[in-house]
Amino acid sequence: MKILVIDGQGGKMGRTIVEQLKNSLPDYKITALGTNSIATSAMLKAGADFGATGENPVIYNSSDADIIIGSMGIIVANSYMGEITPAMASAISESHAVKILIPVNRCNIIVAGIEEMPFNEYTSLAVQQVKKIIKDKGK
Repeated sequence: MKILVIDGQGGKMGRTIVEQLKNSLPDYKITALGTNSIATSAMLKAGADFGATGENPVIYNSSDADIIIGSMGIIVANSYMGEITPAMASAISESHAVKILIPVNRCNIIVAGIEEMPFNEYTSLAVQQVKKIIKDKGK
């Protein structure tokens, strides 16, 4: 099972997701993909097994991922103050992976009907979704 965590800026969300995934699912390998080296470094320090930075790693790894986790912004071209390129957003969106997107009301994206809650609750829900997907696939 190939699990990708994609983040940018300072990597705070990605770091939190990686920490929670490694605590809940220690036997699964997590690949951290940062839009910049600071984000990648934060996720690797949190326990990600593999890490890479930039457009090509996101495009390449999205093609055969099983699960991709990140904020809503990872599927929107030019979000993260331009760190998500149109090619990255396209590759993630077109991936056959299950995408677990965390609704962060930034990047001018607001999801109607989503309850406002603290960031850590959103990341906990994302990890629960990963666990459910793994259980449902029987792996």
